[in-house]
Amino acid sequence: MDELIDILTAEGKPTGKTALKSEAHKHGWFHATVHIWLFTSDEKILLQQRAITKKVFPGIWDISVAGHILAGENQFNAAKREIFEEIGLKLEEEELIKIGTRIHQVSHKNGIIDNEHHHIFIAELKVPINKLVMQPEEVAGLQLFDLNVLKETKNLENVLLPRFHDYYVSVYDKIIKHLNKL
Repeated sequence: MDELIDILTAEGKPTGKTALKSEAHKHGWFHATVHIWLFTSDEKILLQQRAITKKVFPGIWDISVAGHILAGENQFNAAKREIFEEIGLKLEEEELIKIGTRIHQVSHKNGIIDNEHHHIFIAELKVPINKLVMQPEEVAGLQLFDLNVLKETKNLENVLLPRFHDYYVSVYDKIIKHLNKL
């Protein structure tokens, strides 16, 4: 779906301009997204298999939930909306723990230029995955993996992307730190 999104500066500041997501990807305009990593208390991580029809990274086991922040939408509302759209799970703002923001710049072979500011959240998954409802346009599968998969991505095929290994390790560290506080 082609959504209206806010255009940002390279530093992540609002420009006051909006554009369709397809235009932002065509021109490489910076914009904001949310990444939500859902973990369990027994050190599992929920990964989604991206639909085979996705324009980038089709079929890859990836972040639990991710999506674009719509024009005028705040990060928490975007995260809650994306979680509900993609896997049918309702979470409250206080269940989402923001662990950082990262700049992501990738030019894909299909012409999409992703210049994004990822707002990264973790949250505990407290329901069985068979209770989740996948959005077929986005999600081909859901599976719980051992949390260590975030550190072992260099040895796995079609599970996460090795070039983002440092990012995954940082998410792992934040989840472990959170679990140790409980």
